[in-house]
Amino acid sequence: MAPVWTALEVLMGVLIPYVTASLIDEGLMAGNLDAVWKYGAIMVAIAAVSLFFGIMSGRESARSSAGFAMNLREAMYARIQTFSFADIDSFSTSGLVTRMTTDVANLQNAFQMLLRISVRAPLNVLAGMFMSFFINLRLSLVFVAAMVFLSVALYFIVSRSMRVFAELMRKYDDLNNVVREGVAGIRVIKSFVREKHESLKFKAAVDVIYRLNVAAETIINFNQPVMNIVTYASMIALSWFGAHFIVDGTLTTGQLTSLFTYQMQILSSLMMLSMIFVMLTQSVASAKRIAEVLDREPSMKEIPGAIGEVPDGSIEFRNVSFSYAEGGNPALEGVSLSIRPGERIGLIGGTGSGKSTLVNLISRLYDVSGGAVLVGGHDVRDYTFDAIRSAVGVVLQKNTLFSGTVLENLRWGDPDATEQQCREACRLAAADFVDELPQGLQTIVDQGGANLSGGQRQRLCIARALLRHPKVLVLDDSTSAVDTATDARIRETFATRIPDTTLLIISQRILSIKDADRIVVMDDGHVSGVGTHEQLLESNSIYKDIFEMQTSGGEADFDQP
Repeated sequence: MAPVWTALEVLMGVLIPYVTASLIDEGLMAGNLDAVWKYGAIMVAIAAVSLFFGIMSGRESARSSAGFAMNLREAMYARIQTFSFADIDSFSTSGLVTRMTTDVANLQNAFQMLLRISVRAPLNVLAGMFMSFFINLRLSLVFVAAMVFLSVALYFIVSRSMRVFAELMRKYDDLNNVVREGVAGIRVIKSFVREKHESLKFKAAVDVIYRLNVAAETIINFNQPVMNIVTYASMIALSWFGAHFIVDGTLTTGQLTSLFTYQMQILSSLMMLSMIFVMLTQSVASAKRIAEVLDREPSMKEIPGAIGEVPDGSIEFRNVSFSYAEGGNPALEGVSLSIRPGERIGLIGGTGSGKSTLVNLISRLYDVSGGAVLVGGHDVRDYTFDAIRSAVGVVLQKNTLFSGTVLENLRWGDPDATEQQCREACRLAAADFVDELPQGLQTIVDQGGANLSGGQRQRLCIARALLRHPKVLVLDDSTSAVDTATDARIRETFATRIPDTTLLIISQRILSIKDADRIVVMDDGHVSGVGTHEQLLESNSIYKDIFEMQTSGGEADFDQP
């Protein structure tokens, strides 16, 4: 309805100059006061109706543009939820945030302008030209010449600014990334006294945007002087030729006044159209970036007739290879390993050896580049996402807690869990501290769990995973922030209370995995050795070196005598 109300508003606006001409010629010039009152009342009535149409147009365009932005954000967010880790990596978190905020805001503003100005401006031009030709055909040729000159000038202005705006939107990604890192890592920044360094980095990012904004706005600001030149030139031409026509008796004073009004309407409408082109120039870059998200097909999909339940916690890696980037260096290569249901497996190795990558393939956070990963006797790609990810609980070293209560965070594992079940899961995860919190399970957790210690966050994440009753539980260095006594208590609880759950423990501490049924030693994306603690001390040099370094005080574990 917004364009309809706008068209009606334009119609009223076009009638006013025509009535004004009658008021001047039949009222003022003729000295007829009754005609002045008559045409003045008509103008007031038209203006009131135009005001009503304008209010309705603004209301409907605001509703439409806000709804358009809401739909875009919902569609993008829904699409992002279907992305794999690889898909998200290709966009970057800051890039996705920029698309859902700045880019959508640009499109919303452009959409609102289009709904009104793209209707108002062309109609004003057409209606103004029609009325001008109706009043005096020859004098209206001044408008045609002015429109041609202004259109050419605006084309060059818009085309040059388009490239600058495209680059500007890319730089907003960089700025958001700096802000995100600076805010999220504020504690580290202060610990290392790097505030000045981060401020300079932020200033550099802002300066780039400043320079691009200045460059773009400088080009756009040529609109106004060009508009002024055309307007004044048209006024001079109208005055010169109009005066001759009045002297000749082919034009009245009121008609010339109307032509001046129509001239301003036509030229200002052209100016509005140029601003639409500028806004669209900004929006085209934003639209392309949003379309990249909406058009991106998830790299991982469920197959038709996918299996809806995982039978057991057995795991098998069959000659698995994996690279994070197509054609890049392999993070895993030729990994073969078989794990029985309920078996406790420890994984150890240096940084970048492939431990975390290996377990990420189990819950299908990434797909293998070669080979296959089987859980419960079936390829993980044969399961529905819900089935495989519900059966495989993953607790990361830097797992995330969300804003809300402790209870709400725990119920991510099981939305229907009772408070008693949540307390039991906390007890199994050595998270008894929840009972000592100010409001117990109802204690508010700040964003990211900032009001809890690292060890408390890790234990709550373990409790959350236990509430899922997984067939496979992966602990990816998830006890690194707790002392060895608490670590031992957690491992003992797992052994006695969830013996049927397959347990994979990634750790840098041999003490955390030495009692596992088997230990897997990873080295540069390969399996270097598999066996018990005693067997690996005899047969694997990497494991032996790690053990000797840690037991000789290299790890400096404060809980050890």
